[in-house]
Amino acid sequence: MSSWLGGLGSGLGQSLGQVGGSLASLTGQISNFTKDMLMEGTEDVPADLPNSGREENEATHSVLRSENERLKKLYTDLEEKHEASELQIKQQSSSYRSQLQQKEEEINHLKARQIALQDELLRLQSTTQPVHPESGRVPAATASPPFSYSVSHHVSAFHEDDMDFGDVISSQREINRLSNEVSRLESELGHWRHIAEVRGTQSSDQTEICKLQNIIKELKQNRSQEIDDHQHEMSVLQNAHQQKLTEISRRHREELRDYEERIEELENLLQQGGSGVTVTDHSKMYDMQNTIQILQMEKVESAKKIEELEDKMKEIYKRLSSAEHDRAVWKREQEQLEVEKRQMTEQYAENEIMRLSSLNQDNSLAEDNQKLQMCVQILEKEKSLLSQEKEELQISLSKLSNEYEVIKSTATRDIDLLSQVRDLKLNLEVKEQELNQSIHENEILTAELEELDKQNQEATKHVILIKDQLSKQQSEGDSTIKKLKEDLNDEKQRSHHLEDDKMNIIKELDLQKEKLTHSEQALSDLQLTKQKLEDKVEDLVDQLNKSEKNNFSIQKENQELREHIRQNEEELSTVRSELIRSQTQDSNSQLKDDLLQEREAEVRNLKQSLSEIEQLNEHLKQVAFDLRTENEKLVVACEDVRNQLEESIAGNNQVSLEKTAMLETLRWEKEQLETELCGAEKRLLEEANKYKQTIEELSSARSLSTSALQLEHEHLIQLSQEKDSEISGLKKSIEQMATDHQQMKETLSSSLEEQKRLTQLINEKEICIVKLKEKSSELQEELDKCAEALRKNETLRQTIEEKDRSLGSMKEENNHLQEELERLREQQSRAVPVPEPRTLDSTTELESELSRLHIIKDHLEEEIKHHQKMIEDQNQNKMQLLQSLQEQKKEMDEFRYQHEQMNITHSQLFLEKDEEIKNLQKTIEQIKAQLHEERRDIPTENSDIFQETKVQSLSIENESEKHDLSKAETERLVKGIKERELEIKLLNEKNISLTKQIDQLSKDEVGKLTQIIQQKDLEIQALHARISSASCSQDVVYLQQQLHAYAMEREKVMVVLSEKTRENSQLKTEYHKMIDIISAKEAALIKLQDENKKMSTRFESSGQDMFKETIQNLSRIIREKDIEIDALSQKCQTLLTVLQTSGTGSEVGGVNSNQFEELLQERDKLKQQVKKMEEWKQQVMTTVQNMQHESAQLQEELHQLQAQVLVDSDNNSKLQVDYTGLIQSYEQNETKLKNFGQELAQVQHSIGQLCNTKDLLLGKLDIMSPQLSCGSSLTTQSGEPLKTSQSTGPCESSQLLQQEVDDLRRSLQEKDAMIKTLQENNHRLSESIAASSEAGRREHEQTDSEMKQLKEKQEALQNLLKEKDLLIKAKSDQLHSSNENFTNKVNENELLRQAVTNLKERILILEMDISKLKGENEKIVETSRGKETEYQALQETNMKFSMMLREKEFECHSMREKALAFEQLLKEKEQGKAGELNQLLNAVKSMQEKTVTFQQERDQVMLALKQKQMENSTLQNEVQHLRDKESRLNQELQRLRDHLLESEDSHTREALAAEDREAKLRKKVTVLEEKLVSSSNAMENASHQASVQVESLQEQLNMVSKQRDETALQLSVSQEQVKQYALSLANLQMVLEHFQQEEKAMYSAELEKQNQLLTEWKKKAENLEGKVLSLQERLDEANAALDSASRLTEQLDLKEEQIEELKKQNALHEEMLDDAQKKLMNLVSSTEGKVDKVLMRNLFIGHFHIPKNQRHEVLRLMGSILGVKREEMDQLFAEDQGGVTRWMTGWLGGGSKSVPNTPLRPNQQSVFNSSFSELFVKFLETESHPSAPPPKLSVHDLKPLDSPGRRKVDASIPGSSKDTAEPRAGRRTDLSPFLAPRSAAVPLMNPAGHGPGGPGHLLLKPISDVLPTFTPLPVSPDNSAGLVLKDLLKQ
Repeated sequence: MSSWLGGLGSGLGQSLGQVGGSLASLTGQISNFTKDMLMEGTEDVPADLPNSGREENEATHSVLRSENERLKKLYTDLEEKHEASELQIKQQSSSYRSQLQQKEEEINHLKARQIALQDELLRLQSTTQPVHPESGRVPAATASPPFSYSVSHHVSAFHEDDMDFGDVISSQREINRLSNEVSRLESELGHWRHIAEVRGTQSSDQTEICKLQNIIKELKQNRSQEIDDHQHEMSVLQNAHQQKLTEISRRHREELRDYEERIEELENLLQQGGSGVTVTDHSKMYDMQNTIQILQMEKVESAKKIEELEDKMKEIYKRLSSAEHDRAVWKREQEQLEVEKRQMTEQYAENEIMRLSSLNQDNSLAEDNQKLQMCVQILEKEKSLLSQEKEELQISLSKLSNEYEVIKSTATRDIDLLSQVRDLKLNLEVKEQELNQSIHENEILTAELEELDKQNQEATKHVILIKDQLSKQQSEGDSTIKKLKEDLNDEKQRSHHLEDDKMNIIKELDLQKEKLTHSEQALSDLQLTKQKLEDKVEDLVDQLNKSEKNNFSIQKENQELREHIRQNEEELSTVRSELIRSQTQDSNSQLKDDLLQEREAEVRNLKQSLSEIEQLNEHLKQVAFDLRTENEKLVVACEDVRNQLEESIAGNNQVSLEKTAMLETLRWEKEQLETELCGAEKRLLEEANKYKQTIEELSSARSLSTSALQLEHEHLIQLSQEKDSEISGLKKSIEQMATDHQQMKETLSSSLEEQKRLTQLINEKEICIVKLKEKSSELQEELDKCAEALRKNETLRQTIEEKDRSLGSMKEENNHLQEELERLREQQSRAVPVPEPRTLDSTTELESELSRLHIIKDHLEEEIKHHQKMIEDQNQNKMQLLQSLQEQKKEMDEFRYQHEQMNITHSQLFLEKDEEIKNLQKTIEQIKAQLHEERRDIPTENSDIFQETKVQSLSIENESEKHDLSKAETERLVKGIKERELEIKLLNEKNISLTKQIDQLSKDEVGKLTQIIQQKDLEIQALHARISSASCSQDVVYLQQQLHAYAMEREKVMVVLSEKTRENSQLKTEYHKMIDIISAKEAALIKLQDENKKMSTRFESSGQDMFKETIQNLSRIIREKDIEIDALSQKCQTLLTVLQTSGTGSEVGGVNSNQFEELLQERDKLKQQVKKMEEWKQQVMTTVQNMQHESAQLQEELHQLQAQVLVDSDNNSKLQVDYTGLIQSYEQNETKLKNFGQELAQVQHSIGQLCNTKDLLLGKLDIMSPQLSCGSSLTTQSGEPLKTSQSTGPCESSQLLQQEVDDLRRSLQEKDAMIKTLQENNHRLSESIAASSEAGRREHEQTDSEMKQLKEKQEALQNLLKEKDLLIKAKSDQLHSSNENFTNKVNENELLRQAVTNLKERILILEMDISKLKGENEKIVETSRGKETEYQALQETNMKFSMMLREKEFECHSMREKALAFEQLLKEKEQGKAGELNQLLNAVKSMQEKTVTFQQERDQVMLALKQKQMENSTLQNEVQHLRDKESRLNQELQRLRDHLLESEDSHTREALAAEDREAKLRKKVTVLEEKLVSSSNAMENASHQASVQVESLQEQLNMVSKQRDETALQLSVSQEQVKQYALSLANLQMVLEHFQQEEKAMYSAELEKQNQLLTEWKKKAENLEGKVLSLQERLDEANAALDSASRLTEQLDLKEEQIEELKKQNALHEEMLDDAQKKLMNLVSSTEGKVDKVLMRNLFIGHFHIPKNQRHEVLRLMGSILGVKREEMDQLFAEDQGGVTRWMTGWLGGGSKSVPNTPLRPNQQSVFNSSFSELFVKFLETESHPSAPPPKLSVHDLKPLDSPGRRKVDASIPGSSKDTAEPRAGRRTDLSPFLAPRSAAVPLMNPAGHGPGGPGHLLLKPISDVLPTFTPLPVSPDNSAGLVLKDLLKQ
């Protein structure tokens, strides 16, 4: 049994492991799949999505949103299902645990009984030795510890909560052990009872007999009380059963009455109504139920529709509010832009005027005119574009208003629908009440039927009950599946309608989005123009700054010139004063010298000033041309001053006059210069002020625009951040969903193992569907949030569009202004030939404004690009979200697939169960035919309703979609339907797979639990059977089970060893991996060290230290391994020594050589392991050496990787090229998809119109035919006229009629099935009772056959005992060795774990060092970079300094040359004479006159030039203006032509469209008229068909009423049968009670007979004692004992068989034990003050046999027993001296050496064939030998033979006993308590180390405690007790 259980447990464990592995692999594949999909999603997202794909993305986004919400609902449903399954599993596990606890309680009860039996046995043993009470207590004390140990050891196994297969196996072993203990104790009890009875026959006191009789009476009373209690319990149970039966019958009667009343009411209604009235019987009930189901479906659908309509209304209102808000925002922005436009135009005009006025003085008018003309052309183009955009926006506004009106109309329609839905709800509530009533009645009927089935099936062990439940569950499941399918079909239709509405709304949104994209493009163009204008403004500002700098430099130069002039005046004043002095004083020579010196200083100063002026002139050539000429004049003036001074030396008067004239001229020139400078300064200041004003205005405008743009930019950034956060949140939720999904899979796999019922699975599927719907709704809400974010983006885009419009209006106004400017120019050209300065100023200002606007436009374009990038990023995020949603969709599709597979498995299981039910019905019918008579069986037809409904739904869908549309539309619809069908198939397949898994797991779990319960029942039955079986068989079974237990323990130890070896191998592999990691890390370390050596020499020593540390660590590990190997070798040596010592000690017991061979093999294995460890040590050393080689290989791999990176970069460039091509193809596909979407929208619109017409027609049909709405079932004949009406009329009405027909047919089929099930139940009721009676007979026969088999098994098992003893020894040795191996493996594992931890620590240290080195490297690199930057900065400074030096050297060189030139001039002037001075003065005068003339000529030429330039510029402007006019006129002509053509085309198109519309409307009118005609025809046909159906239904009603009457008769018959069965059950119980009473009477009579026989034999023995000699008396007593024993054994066997049948053996044993106990107590009390007759008889007879010399001792003994004093004995001996020689042999038989050493085993046949005397002799012989003491279980407590404790004990043993004890001592040490024979556990002999005497039987002990001791005499071996008895038997 235990081996079978072990095999079963292992097989189940393997199967469960495979299931778990498959599930784990499945979850792993799913997780990998999701990862791959995510990776593909990240790779496939394009970098830049075009604007055209945005619409398609949003459409897919909405679809995915709905799908996501649906998946969320599914997810929630699955979670609820999981919780429900966990609750069910908990309930089931609690019930199974309660059953297991009951079984454990039974086991504990048996244990308690065993302990009680053992205690009573010990008492019996103590009472059977009344003479030696002390010696009798010792074996009891020794016997108790092993049992108590075993009980405590095994009880601990049952305190755990979770009962797995290990616990079941342990409980099985415990049961086997306890049963063996019980059987052993019973056998010992029987043995002691025999002894007590033998002793009782020899006692002569009648008081003992009376006491025993009283005890027997008390025991009988106790037994009768217990039987009464048992009968009372049985009666209580019977009463409860009868109460249940009465309740069920009462309910049944009440229900029958209700049904009868209802039938009568229905019949009355039929008689009153007649043929015209609607059908009102069972058919009406069926119809009502069908209509109720349909109404329930409609209620659910209407509720869903109401929710969807409310959601739509909310969305529409939101859109309306957003549209109104957008309009308000647009208006505000328009007003703002108009204000800004006016400001800009004003600023623009002012700036242009200022600019033109400032540019009057310049010469670049022609170029500016050209630029202006170009700008005007550009502005005109922009104006035309803006006007086009304005027109488009106006069209879009009109469309939006139309859409707004459409939305309002849909809202009103929705309100009407809500009112209709409320009416439908009221109708539904009424119908639901009726449905609840009918369901309640059905539930009451089904409950009663189930209770009846349960009562009938209790007799056949609940088999039929389970199958009936399964069939009911199947029917319920089919009905639920039908309902679900109908729900699915309705929901699909609704989803189609909703999808059409959604598509329309999405198209409207797409149109708006397209408009937005156009406006965004226009805005981007405007921003580009704005940026260009801003760039121009910046250039102008730079020019202004430069001009300001030039003005500052000119001002500085003017100041310096003024200072020079002042110095000159001061010098002139000093010269004048000196001249005056020279006139007064005649000291000419002194003055000359002073003047010359002063002049030389002046000349030097003037030269320096000239050089400075020349340098300044070089810098300002263009600006300061006039100033140079003035500087030359000043130089000439200085030369004149010199000449005048020279002349003044010659003549004072002339010189003074000339000097005054010169001073006057100089002053005049100075004043002119000052006035010119003041004018120039004023002009510069005015220009600077103008520029400042323009800059301020531009900056203010720019700040306004930039502030607005910044705000928009910030708003967009915030939106993008919010989107990113939302995306991250969604990603987290997706990850959480993935983790939850995996957890769900794991929990489902664990929970499905304990599921049992299929109805719960179906309910869980429904919950699952609801949850998934909720989840999809949640996902839709999240997608709505995303949509709101998109709406925000759209509002932003709309604001941008408004700004674009404002810019366009500004451009238009600019164009108007430019046109006005051109008109002004034309007028000027006509009126005045000379151009006015104002127009020029305005043109220049316009140009400047244009440049500014271009700059602003550029800025705006850049911002638009930035926004576009942001939008593209958002689109990418959207795509990622969509991909994640698609992945979720795929996962949910997989779930659906599993769900469908589960459904398919359910249907298969139902079919299998139906087949099993049919087989059982056939068998029951065969049995019934044998007993009673054959009856017809109605075969149960279990049609696969699931498939039929699926086919019907598909056919209905296919027929409903045969619209009168075009071919293209029908093809598209067919494609959509095919896709939906594929989805449905996938879902069904998923359901099937899930159901398969659930059923497999539930079957496994139910099978396991039922097997456990069956095993427990078998164990209890086995215990009951074993209690009644014979004593020898129990010993055999006990030893067998010990063998099994040892084998199982050995298997467990081997399993643990294998697991430890696996762990060892895993640890080794981990260790190798760690070593590889260390090698890689060290290679990385070496690389870093090399880099550090290159960088700096500081880190050279650290790398070597690290390498040394690694070598030291490895050497340490190697040392540890060596220590481990030494420890293992020492352990091996110690084990060998222990085994050798134990072997030498156990040679006496007989140890096999196989054990030594196994030990040697284990030693060899250990040696091999040591070698492996040494090899591993060498491998570690080699790995240390290989580390250096691997570093070089890693460097080579690095180079290869670099090359691969280059190749990958090339591949990337190629992929980018391919990617661009793919994007282009993607754009083309998008355009195609748009076209397809438009076509689909048209098709959907037409479908919507058809749906509206369908609703109208349905309303009319409902009004016309109320009878049809009640659910009248159409016949098959009415199908043909409907088919004809389909082609003409609307297909929807025909579909509804067909659906109603199908529903009615289904309901009829269900009712037929119900009638059949009722008939089958009646058959089962009759068959089950017949089967129960046969089962009782079979059980009786089986019990008889089992008893015979058990007896045969007993005989076979006795032969196997010897072999199994040897096997147990061998297996115990194997256990020891395996335990030692296990400890060694554990130590190895621990050492390996320590090594792994050390290596991990080393890796961490290495990683820390690497991180430190990397940080230092980075620091060094940073310092080197800083130094490089410093070096570069120093190089640059050096270059600058070298340049500066070169410049300075050049300046020095030039200064030196100038100094030399001045020195030469001075020398020449000093050498020159007065004549030269005069010449110079003349030359100066002539030069002054020439300069004046030249200046006048220059001024005239400049004026003429300016006039000619002005004329040229005006001519060029006129020419350009004419050209522009021509081009403009040509453009206007072209535009007008295009406009005319377009207007003509649009008019023609509109006319054609109007004609098409008229034609379509006319067609629709005709179609509608045809439909009305066809519908009226269909109504007439339907009314006709309804009348036909009414007639057919009436006929069916009559049939059903007949069937009802038949079923009522059958029910009455079945009730009568039930009553008969109840009466038969009562009779059976009465018979059982009578039988029990008869058994009691028989038992009491047999007991009385036994007592009478005992008394008779005792009387006979007393009469014969005095007549016959001792030998004859012994023979008579032996014969009497044999006869009584044979009778007792026969009677006991009969009684035991009867007790087995009734299962009341426990009470019998307890009573018998009480009897024996009381007898023994009486014996003890009676024999306390009496002398043993047998002993005295032996002494008396022995006195005559012993020689006369030794008779004194016998007499002394007798005297001491009789209480005679020693003195009186001496006196008696003095009178007569006698001897005692042969008398000892009669009662002391254990002293001689002739006692056999080995115990004799009973033969197989000796139990039944041999006589009682022979058995008694054999018993005495076997019991005279010493038995083993109770062994100590530990191996360490085994002592050798020569232990000091033993020697001490042996010293106290007398010689006779020592001789017999010594040869058996060795064997006793090796024996186990389980190998001992039956009497070993409670031995009859005193064991070697405990009693005061030696070994021997307790009855044959020397009487040293009571009598005086004496030395035993040598007796011949022939005179032993056994030989004496044998001689007696021979005589």
